[in-house]
Amino acid sequence: MKYDLAVDLGTANVVIYIVGEGVVLREPSIAAVSSRGRRKVVAVGLEASRMLGKTTQEVQAVRPLRDGVIADFRVTDEMLKLYVEKALRSKNASRKGHNMVICVPCDINTMEQQAVREAAKRAGARTVLIAEEPIAAAIGAGMDISEPRGSMLIDIGGGTSDIAVISIGGLVCAKSLRTGGVKMDDAIVSYMRRTYNMIIGDKTAESIKIEIGTAMPESSLKSMLVRGRDNVSGMPMSVEVTSREICTAMDKCLTDIFDSIREVLQETPPELIADIMEDGIMLAGGGNLLEGMPERITYETGVKTVLAESPMDCVAIGAGIIAQRVSGRK
Repeated sequence: MKYDLAVDLGTANVVIYIVGEGVVLREPSIAAVSSRGRRKVVAVGLEASRMLGKTTQEVQAVRPLRDGVIADFRVTDEMLKLYVEKALRSKNASRKGHNMVICVPCDINTMEQQAVREAAKRAGARTVLIAEEPIAAAIGAGMDISEPRGSMLIDIGGGTSDIAVISIGGLVCAKSLRTGGVKMDDAIVSYMRRTYNMIIGDKTAESIKIEIGTAMPESSLKSMLVRGRDNVSGMPMSVEVTSREICTAMDKCLTDIFDSIREVLQETPPELIADIMEDGIMLAGGGNLLEGMPERITYETGVKTVLAESPMDCVAIGAGIIAQRVSGRK
């Protein structure tokens, strides 16, 4: 059986890979939904993302996936279907009965996995192969995981952080933490309300994280003027915040990730630890693009880190390679 499509269905972004073509689509996992009558998806992706915090009472911009799993089944179905159609249309590919490899976090339960499988089928997939995100990310990052040698990967995405030690093509020990980029955004929103009595939206919080966010508070001191609404008066207000403050705001999220990394290392057999110390830890996922994250992980673990070449696409690329392998293609 030949698998044609590979999908990274993430909390923050959907990435689609067509076998023989590569990554053809990367768009936010956001849908604009009409609240009139039966909820209808009116826009997805970049178009819907521009509506975040700016919608009317009749249209809402929502994230149908939360913490790496499907939170709104119907909206996820429609969003994925539209993305698959758009990806196939971009390459003038046939839309008839594609076989799909789709990735899930390493510790989701059977019901959550079945929900992903059904969403893929409703998006037009004839057959669906489920792949674990850490395995796909490691393959997509160019790691050789087939040998009896320890390899460690940390994939920090929008909804989850997958931490895994891999050997002979399988997981030796792994942990999937339901903390990622979206939780960091939420933490910034809470910090601004708590510290400055300012209300900001999710999109503003994400912009703050990207522009001045850091995992190493002492590495640099940037600042940014943030505009929002006064929680008491309801009037517009602005305040200047620093990178050190944003690091403080995200501290709980970052600490949870670092604690989980240490837990996985403590569970790893000594022989594999020696391999990891020699080769380093591979970093994938958009969360590892946070300024200072590789350096902070090295500081917390004492192990050198390597950032993947295309961290945001590793899972989809790896899923595409899996699709080629199970199809018997080179």
